[in-house]
Amino acid sequence: MYTRLLKAPDYKSFFLFGPRGTGKTTWVKKSYPAAVYLDLLESELFNSLLANPQRLENYIPKDFSDFVIIDEIQKVPKLLNEVHRLIENNRTKFILTGSSPRKLRKKGENLLGGRALTHYMYPLTAVELGEDFDLAKSVNFGQLPSAYLDVDPKKYLEGYVKTYLEEEISQEGLTRNLSAFARFLETASFSQGSVLNTSEVSRDATIERKVTESYFKILEDLLVGYRVPVFSKKAKRRLVSHPKFYFFDAGVYKAVRPMGPLDEPEVAQGVAFESLFFQDLLATNQSLDLGYKIYYYRTSMGQEVDFVLYGEKGIKAFEVKRTANPDSSDIKSLRLFLEEYPEAKGTLIYGGNRRMHIENIDIIPMEEALKTLPDLLA
Repeated sequence: MYTRLLKAPDYKSFFLFGPRGTGKTTWVKKSYPAAVYLDLLESELFNSLLANPQRLENYIPKDFSDFVIIDEIQKVPKLLNEVHRLIENNRTKFILTGSSPRKLRKKGENLLGGRALTHYMYPLTAVELGEDFDLAKSVNFGQLPSAYLDVDPKKYLEGYVKTYLEEEISQEGLTRNLSAFARFLETASFSQGSVLNTSEVSRDATIERKVTESYFKILEDLLVGYRVPVFSKKAKRRLVSHPKFYFFDAGVYKAVRPMGPLDEPEVAQGVAFESLFFQDLLATNQSLDLGYKIYYYRTSMGQEVDFVLYGEKGIKAFEVKRTANPDSSDIKSLRLFLEEYPEAKGTLIYGGNRRMHIENIDIIPMEEALKTLPDLLA
């Protein structure tokens, strides 16, 4: 198992949310070997606790002081009332894992009213993969643990999209029209890394705009899609107002996006290259609790910086280009951004092998950047 960036809390109950296949169960079992482990995917346990949540206490040894892990907590949302009671009365410490907090909130549960921390699990990062990291493999197949280790990652990802992004969404009752949702997924894949135009997605997928908006919200609630807002603090130039959209993993994006004789593979590869940087950026920032908000920057004239990180540690701007031979045109937007925000640090991430700089802008190979991302964000 790979060592994850997320540090295991040892003093307080917490939720651990993340899409299926990101390694939540593996991580909690390794990090808390002495914990009581309750898996709600086990039919007998599920039925018992669904019928009577108060039975939860029966599964915990008397005077037990370690953590109690409840895997797939969203399967029985009413358990949260009993968890709350045991935290208050018995000082029991819980780890509650789930694919997303959506179903818990939908059932009116209050996520323990601040009595538990909330952490998230993401696909692996280059730092976590260590010597196993392969840039080409990550761009093509993403970094979900099972996909990375599978002998046929392409087939695994196709199955992941089918069983999770389609069938499970239907089973959870999130949408009744699975064919429309499947069309939406394909159409949304063409918005990856682009300014989001929901009207255009609606038209291309032949579904109503309000339905399209609800589908994007489902992806966000399930932590498989993210909208990145525009950085507009003290802006002097006119900016666009719409967010950019990303699926949470480059491999999932590649599996969702249809490819045929009229599609340009280089375009999809370039988007996947940028997507990989985004997912590592997101995971590193959250797992190490660096405190950045992630934005992008785009003027009304189309000058764009892919990612702007803003927080107490400063402002960091990243432009991602797959080219192996960057020139001055590749840093034009970064230059513009640094003129407006001279206190910011600008970096071009590119597809070559040699570290360089032009003026006050660092130019760093993608592989090096991903492997040293915690240092770049420090």
